[in-house]
Amino acid sequence: MRVAVVGAGAIGAYVGAALHRAGVEVHLVARGPHLEAIRRDGVRVLSPRGDFTARPPATNDPREIGPVDHVFLGLKANAYAGSGPILAPLTTERTAVIAAQNGIPWWYFHEHPGPYEGYRIETVDPGGAVTATIPPERAIGCVVYAATEIASPGVIRHLEGTRFSIGEPDGTVSDRCRAFSEAMVAGGLKCPVEPDLRKDIWIKLMGNIAFNPISALSRATMIEICRHRDTRELVITMMRETLDVAERLGCRPEISIGRRLAGAERTGHHKTSTLQDLEKGKPLELDVILAAVVELADLTGTRVPTLRAINAVAGLANEKITAAARSTVPA
Repeated sequence: MRVAVVGAGAIGAYVGAALHRAGVEVHLVARGPHLEAIRRDGVRVLSPRGDFTARPPATNDPREIGPVDHVFLGLKANAYAGSGPILAPLTTERTAVIAAQNGIPWWYFHEHPGPYEGYRIETVDPGGAVTATIPPERAIGCVVYAATEIASPGVIRHLEGTRFSIGEPDGTVSDRCRAFSEAMVAGGLKCPVEPDLRKDIWIKLMGNIAFNPISALSRATMIEICRHRDTRELVITMMRETLDVAERLGCRPEISIGRRLAGAERTGHHKTSTLQDLEKGKPLELDVILAAVVELADLTGTRVPTLRAINAVAGLANEKITAAARSTVPA
């Protein structure tokens, strides 16, 4: 099996190191000082489960890798539409793209029986740009429950969790899913193949939809949000509205709000990926996490006043960040 990890950041490099440890032929696509450190010293993983170092080949030019069996996509979802030049040298018609993204994926209604089958979510797939780059039939969904961060270039700190749930959009348990799952497990990770991955999507989204924008607006960590009375109530309200949308779409996640809150609080003073992006001046990955659910609420006639209000404020903040980032790019 040949695997390319595109976007070998905190999660991607962690997965790549685990697969390399399992004996998989894995190639990392990275850039900048992180790439230089990986080439020089390998990927060093610091983990409560045991530290280790892996030395997979790494490059910033996917043409050096060529076609692979699986691409593990570690990019933020807002970069998918522009990823065509990176993916083209790596993919054939048989290549599977494991999209490890937060929020609602562009393939959500692909092969999903019901009144909305084939519906394109504009906030996630504007003008069909993502579908044109990554056809839904090539996609394998992936819900990441692991928390990692880049401690320094080439060094990944694993904070908690090893589960990467994967699944086909049509609900089948395919050979390509089984093969990737077995490789991940051999590398020491959990990788169940879920016949209904959409339940996992909504379970993960319950936390992301609340904690990610609130953390960016308040600069607070997970435990601070959970232990502040008013923001805790705000999280509960946002989770309830999110579950209402999921139910209107025929999905009933099998987890309580209380359990989801407890899990978030256990992460301690962890900064969400959105807060980390904010601190780095990067555009925020909120379209797939928040705006998409507001769009789905409109589609299904679900009242989500709190989600709508937070989306408005967070959206304005994101516009200002994006404009500032563009102004610093040399002409």
